[in-house]
Amino acid sequence: MPKITDVRSTVWEWVGPVAPMPPHFCTTAADLVEDVTGSIAGFRFLGWLVVEVTLDDGTVGLGNAALAPHATKTVVDTYLRPLLIGADVMDTEHLWQSMYRRTLPWGRKGVGMTAISAVDLALWDAKGKVLGQPVFRLLGGRTKARIPVYASRLYAQPLDDLRREARAYAAQGFKAVKIRFGWGPRDGLEGMRRNVELVEATRDAVGPDVDIMADAYMGWTVEYARRMLRMLAPHGLRWVEEPVVADDLLGYAELRALSHVAISGGEHEYTLAGFRHALDLRAYDIVQFDTNRVGGITAARKIADLCEAHDIPVIPHAGQMHNYHVTLSSFACPVAEYFPQVPVEVGNELFWYIFDGEPVAEDGFVQLRDDVPGLGLTLKEPDANFRLTR
Repeated sequence: MPKITDVRSTVWEWVGPVAPMPPHFCTTAADLVEDVTGSIAGFRFLGWLVVEVTLDDGTVGLGNAALAPHATKTVVDTYLRPLLIGADVMDTEHLWQSMYRRTLPWGRKGVGMTAISAVDLALWDAKGKVLGQPVFRLLGGRTKARIPVYASRLYAQPLDDLRREARAYAAQGFKAVKIRFGWGPRDGLEGMRRNVELVEATRDAVGPDVDIMADAYMGWTVEYARRMLRMLAPHGLRWVEEPVVADDLLGYAELRALSHVAISGGEHEYTLAGFRHALDLRAYDIVQFDTNRVGGITAARKIADLCEAHDIPVIPHAGQMHNYHVTLSSFACPVAEYFPQVPVEVGNELFWYIFDGEPVAEDGFVQLRDDVPGLGLTLKEPDANFRLTR
């Protein structure tokens, strides 16, 4: 079998125009230490790491990561690359364990695990190309004919604009949409009322037969979330996402136990062991790991199986090909997130400008092809909107 001859990482940094984000665009965990609440600008993802694993037969596997790309690149180049050169690309489990156990003292979560994730994606992409199979087939094949997706772009904005955008997604065939809350603990009762108005305006726009989800992006405290969930309970939300900081698993468990609204989380949790702990605490109604953060395909498929055993649905964060392959091959994954292609603002949409091959939603579904091996992505030619660091 082909051996790994090179591992190269490149940061694609967006230097082109960026859409403005006004105050109260979206709550974040930094709101309690910022002068202006609801400003997601500090959480922008305007850089993206691309990892290329080259085999001795010329095959190149692509992986990626969107968190702290410059720091993640250092981990890949300094610590992971030496472990991979000369290895058999088919040995993904052994290579994952090698990367994990040799970075354990300082890795485990955050940047260390993000680097492992990016490399693991590239290994699976290369393996699929060598075998002539899409990754979802290597994971067990289809569990659904196509993947239902929800439109995930509705940020806090003037209510007429919000209605207009939400109505457009419903007209495109999406059966679910997600909004972001714009107000948090520092905004008091007025902010609570405005959060509820966002939900009401969205419901008015999409009608009674479209699911609405809402994301606080770790911007609330447990006490504030208790009050907000009581106010939101009559509005039929499918879930409230990341109400508090990711490490407060007991807070998640407390909010879930209230049973006002389903609680989702896990976008910022890592590894099989991390999710075992969260599920033991009954922290989530819905798990939302991101495959390019949680440890790659190797870890994601194990976590999906763990969630299936606990009867907890998995709805990965961010959509994108690496998550779609897991979703398509797992009974635990009923639906996936979908970021529409829009002008760059937060950076979540940056992958549209870096890769070719991402599926475009039609009537609220995406489809993966059986005749495209690996993850199904290729790199675009960088233009003047990007600065590359190799």
